[in-house]
Amino acid sequence: MVDNDSNKRRRLVEFKDGCRYGKFGKTKAYELIAHERIRAYKMGGKTMIDLDSVDEYHASLPRLEARAS
Repeated sequence: MVDNDSNKRRRLVEFKDGCRYGKFGKTKAYELIAHERIRAYKMGGKTMIDLDSVDEYHASLPRLEARAS
């Protein structure tokens, strides 16, 4: 865990664990990172994914509306 300026702790996990948590593959993860939908950081040679940004991404997804029969 890493502290940021607002004294809130970031929930950073390794790339593969972030993909598992987010229920997406590595290609989708890189796409989301490139489009700034989720945040990622480098720690040494490892890419770390911010789980709070994954939660924010999931919350931003549109709700599926049921069709009337």
